[in-house]
Amino acid sequence: MKPILQLAFLILLSTSAFSQTTVRIIAKDRSNGDPVSRVYIRQYQGDSLITSQYTTLKGTAYFKVSTKEVTSFELAHIAFNPSEEIPKKVFSGKPTDTLTIVVRMYYSKEHLIEEVVIKPVGVPDTIFESARVSVSDFEFLPDNNLLLLTYPKNLKKGTELILYDGFKLLGEIPLPEKGQELIRDFRGNPHVLTDKHVYGISQNNKQIQIAQIEKEYYMTYIAPIVDTSFTKYYFSNFNPNYPAFDYFTFDVVDSTYRKIAKVQDDLMMELYRSEFKWVDVRTKLWAKEKENETGIDKEIWVGMYYFTGSIYYKELYAPIFERNDSIFLFDHYKNLLFRYSYQGDLIDSIPIYYHLQPKENGWKKHLIQDYETGEIFIHYENTGKAQLRHFNTNTGKLGSPIELEFKYPENIQIKGNSVYYIYRPFESTQKKYLYRERLPVEYQSQKVNKGTRVELEKP
Repeated sequence: MKPILQLAFLILLSTSAFSQTTVRIIAKDRSNGDPVSRVYIRQYQGDSLITSQYTTLKGTAYFKVSTKEVTSFELAHIAFNPSEEIPKKVFSGKPTDTLTIVVRMYYSKEHLIEEVVIKPVGVPDTIFESARVSVSDFEFLPDNNLLLLTYPKNLKKGTELILYDGFKLLGEIPLPEKGQELIRDFRGNPHVLTDKHVYGISQNNKQIQIAQIEKEYYMTYIAPIVDTSFTKYYFSNFNPNYPAFDYFTFDVVDSTYRKIAKVQDDLMMELYRSEFKWVDVRTKLWAKEKENETGIDKEIWVGMYYFTGSIYYKELYAPIFERNDSIFLFDHYKNLLFRYSYQGDLIDSIPIYYHLQPKENGWKKHLIQDYETGEIFIHYENTGKAQLRHFNTNTGKLGSPIELEFKYPENIQIKGNSVYYIYRPFESTQKKYLYRERLPVEYQSQKVNKGTRVELEKP
């Protein structure tokens, strides 16, 4: 509930032949002179409340005041506050029958809103800085606060969680283990990932609380769910050590599963399986035993243990995004963007080419969705400079390059047509700060899933 700001002022009355006089209080808006109605006024004599009333539609209220007592009035309004200048009146000589006092009031938001400095497009604005800790990761919370994963010296020396509203620290808590990164589940709940555990994070009266979750349980049953839509859950069987995976839907109404897409790098799969030809006989016998034991092909066992450690193996990257009632699957191995309905039915597809020749164009194997507008941006990097290009999901065309100010920014995220990232100047003793740059584009807010980040695994 919004606090009611109050102000009391004194009316000093000199003793005279009259025992009472009338005080008329007129409340006016200081910006335009209009009367302010429904101002609640209390009349006190000393510490005793005498009477109270509201101002009329004309902003007036009348009170009987004793000339022998010091009388004070207290004003309160849900939207207006009295002016900082305290009006005072003192009777001298012959008092009049009615004393009129005009109280000028101002709209409370003029006072409550903090000063906001809006930087021009492309100029970095420091969101969080500290001489004690560096920012390692950050997440946006539903109430527009920021959750920061920080460390004093280095990550090995310990990490802390900080709740930050953009102006001041609301709460902080040290972690019992070294925090690696912040992640969000399909419901949008934040978690911090450590070597052995996953900690769920919650807020209570602007304080941070954490609860331990078994890492194996989280990675097995929660992390695979990459999106949700109405009664549908979208999940995958992605394995970083296998060059193919499937996307499925699960309907919570009738408990049915359905495979909607298969992602596979055909060339990588051929190399993956052909590794079996070149290993020694002892390894082939071991792979054959594992096949008999588990039913998984012997070529997959050899590829997983040998080929994934070579310089030729690359993890798959084919993220999905939700916006309004559509699901977008970026299949970089079929060179197609597939659009699905929220029920998982394929609607159409368009060709994509932005990811081809990554060494020449600098594609970072990273797509970023704006948390508010749902628009998708492609992340490139050339000579250390990060570039973002808007992707049109209807035509497949890219927008003009948007270059960020600093070289090698970390953990780039986009929210509300602004890009956020972590940065520390090269060869500087400065801690890692959190920065924001406004994008030279304006897109309207849309319904966007607030859960799992766009990438299945960090590239």
